[in-house]
Amino acid sequence: MNVYTIYAELKEGVKPKDFVEGMSAFLDSLSQCERYRITRMKLGFRSRNIGEWRIDMEFATMQDLDDAMDRVLYNKDTISKHIHFEQFVDADSLDHFLYRDYPDA
Repeated sequence: MNVYTIYAELKEGVKPKDFVEGMSAFLDSLSQCERYRITRMKLGFRSRNIGEWRIDMEFATMQDLDDAMDRVLYNKDTISKHIHFEQFVDADSLDHFLYRDYPDA
């Protein structure tokens, strides 16, 4: 499984409920994404300066992830949802990571 992870801080004045609802609608539109989780840091507990919010998206193959990225970039429905997502988060706080299960299957 390939896990694409994003850490982010919300922009000033953004309501967490609005962010989660908007992000969920966006992720639900990505058929290539098998599962996702949206989590929030608890009690500010962290060892590094990473965003309070974490989004994990699971893709069976790298091709699925690539297809999802293409769909986001080139589809009017998903690009508008993605742009809407970016209105919620502080762009300077975004961190992206790609993980995989180990050992590989």
